[in-house]
Order: sequence, then structure tokens, then C-alpha cells
Amino acid sequence: MARSRQPLIAGNWKMNGLRADALALATAVAEGVKRAGWTDREILVCPPATLLMAVAEAMKGSGVLVGGQNCHADASGAHTGDISAEMLRDASASHVIVGHSERRTDCGETDAAVRAKAEAAWRAGLLPIVCIGETLAEREAGRTLQVLETQIKGSVPAAATAAKLVVAYEPVWAIGTGKTPTVAEVAAAHAHIRKVLSGLVPDADAVRLLYGGSVKGSNAGELLAVGDVDGALIGGASLKADEFLAIAKAA
Repeated sequence: MARSRQPLIAGNWKMNGLRADALALATAVAEGVKRAGWTDREILVCPPATLLMAVAEAMKGSGVLVGGQNCHADASGAHTGDISAEMLRDASASHVIVGHSERRTDCGETDAAVRAKAEAAWRAGLLPIVCIGETLAEREAGRTLQVLETQIKGSVPAAATAAKLVVAYEPVWAIGTGKTPTVAEVAAAHAHIRKVLSGLVPDADAVRLLYGGSVKGSNAGELLAVGDVDGALIGGASLKADEFLAIAKAA
């Protein structure tokens, strides 16, 4: 990991958590981070939108950042059930995940839609975490790098810079399955992502690239040691404070 790239450990709580359990989890994470006293890494949690303000309040004074899991491209309007980037910002978010594979699959989000959401995040003063990743069928067909390149070029907005962009590589087949690519496969994917970004972003060497997909305390050390891996986007393990903190410590 380049010294100039500060590690980012992000927890995606997905559609999990009622108020009591979420506040207990947030409090445990906040206390763990305060005890650790980390100043060389960023810690972020992305709870469901219904919990964002409460979790942000629980994180006060800990240094833990909070973010949204999705946003609409528009700032407001007739979009029942959607949430704008401005609303997330108003609820104390600093980041937003866009283009997660579950959104791409479940909601049919295209690269163009993801790009529009990333632009909306900028408009609202949020930092977008743009997610990309191949399916098992695409990997088995030898198309991993091609798929990643297409998604990057379609999803990353023009005018992106390292200060305005985080990219998360999450192999779809590794999310929640317990399966992970080999360290060599992760390294190859991240190196290719960095190469593609070099043609799009002027300071591509400074863009933080996260790995996601069955990250846990037991494998975080080797994954985070890969040269172009600058942190992790964590799903299930982020719902357990001890496991999430172990991953953060490995950074």
C-alpha cells in the first residue's frame, strides 16, 4: 500500500439492524476505535437509511464516519421510496456506496446509472464508493479483467480525482459465500483497476481501491497487504464489532 493512500475500512450493514441492536453495535465499534486511537486509517460504517442519524449520533467523538448505502441521482422529486444524496448529507453522512452488485442485480442498475449517482454524491458533498465486480460465470469465462474495465469506464464520472473517488472491487461470487479469490487474483484485479483508472483519473496512483467479498479477521491481514489494496468494504463481518475491529486493526 502506498504511504500516500490512507487505508479505509468500510462496513456495509446492508438491510440489517433495528434501532436497539444497531445502537449497541455502533457503540461497541465507537468504543473500540477510541481505545485503539488510530489516526492513520479511516473507519466508516454504512447503516440502513432509517438508522443513519442515530448511528451518526452514537459515533460522535469516536472519529468513525457514517455513510449511505445508495442514493438517487436527483436531488429531489417524485421518486417514492428513494433517498437523495442531499438527504444523506443532511443526515450526517460523509460517504455513499453506489453500484453495489446487489443493486446492479436486484434493481437492474447500469453503469450509466451508477455514474449518475456518483455525480449526485459530488453534488451533495459526499464521497462515492463505486463498486465493481465480476460474476462467477464471467470469471470462469476468463472475462474478469474485461468486465472490470467496462464497469470502471462506464461507472466512474469524468472529472474524477483521487480526492473525489473510492473504488471497491467485490467479486460477486465472493460476497457472503465464504469464498475469496487468491491473493494473486486480488493483486491482478487491483493492478488492472489501477491501470484502467490511469487513463481516466489524473492522479490514479492516489485513488483508494478497496477489496470486498468474505473479508474477515482471519484473512484481512493477507488481503490488506496486497500492494494496490487500500482497505476493505465489509458486509457480514461488519455486523460483529469484534470482527470488524479486527479487520480495521489489520489495516
